[in-house]
Amino acid sequence: MGIFFSYVFLGLSLAAPIGPINAAQLDKGIKSGFFHAWLIGLGSLAADVLYMLTVYFGIVHFLETPFMKTFLWSFGCFVLLYTGFESLLSAGKLSSKQDRGEANEASKTFFTGFFLALSNPLTILFWLGIYGSVLAKTAAQYDTTHLLLYSSAVILGLIIWDISMALVASSFRRFLTDRLLIIISVLSGLSLIGFGIYFGWQAAALLFL
Repeated sequence: MGIFFSYVFLGLSLAAPIGPINAAQLDKGIKSGFFHAWLIGLGSLAADVLYMLTVYFGIVHFLETPFMKTFLWSFGCFVLLYTGFESLLSAGKLSSKQDRGEANEASKTFFTGFFLALSNPLTILFWLGIYGSVLAKTAAQYDTTHLLLYSSAVILGLIIWDISMALVASSFRRFLTDRLLIIISVLSGLSLIGFGIYFGWQAAALLFL
C-alpha cells in the first residue's frame, strides 16, 4: 500500500504546479461554482490520460517533432488568449448572487480544460520526463497488473487534486463581494493571457529561430 500511495502522491505532484489549468479552475469556480471548476479539471484529466497512453505505447516521440511542438504552442496560445479575454469580458457581469449553473455549458467547460492541457507542451514534458521514467522503472520491476495499478494511482492523485481545487475555488465565492469577484476574475484572465503570450513566444521561437 505504501508504494500505491507514493504513486498517488506523484499524481498530486504532477497536478499541483501553478499553471493555466489551475488558473482556469479558479476562474470557473469563482464564476460558476464547484461543478464547472471540476469540469475544467476533468477535461484536463482526460488529456493527461491520453498523454499517459501515448507514453505507454511509445508514440510520444512523435509529439516531440518541431512541427508538432510549434503546432501545440500555437494552439495553446490561441486557447489561452481566448479563455483569458473571455474571462476579462465577462468579469463586469459577475455577481455573488449569480446562478452558478448559468455561466457556461458543461461541454464547453469540459473541452476548455481538455484543450488547455492537450495543447500545453509542458504537459508533454511532464509525462515524458516523469511518468516515462517511472513507467520504465515499474515495468522493469513489476508485471502488467502492477503497472496498471500504479498508473491508476497516478490518475487517482490527479482526481484528488482536481476535486480539491474545485472545492477551494467554489468556496471562495461565498465569502467574496461582487467587487472582489470582479478583481479576481480580471487577475485570472490576465494570468491566462500571460500564459498565452508565453506560449505564442515559444511557438514563434521554434518557427523563426
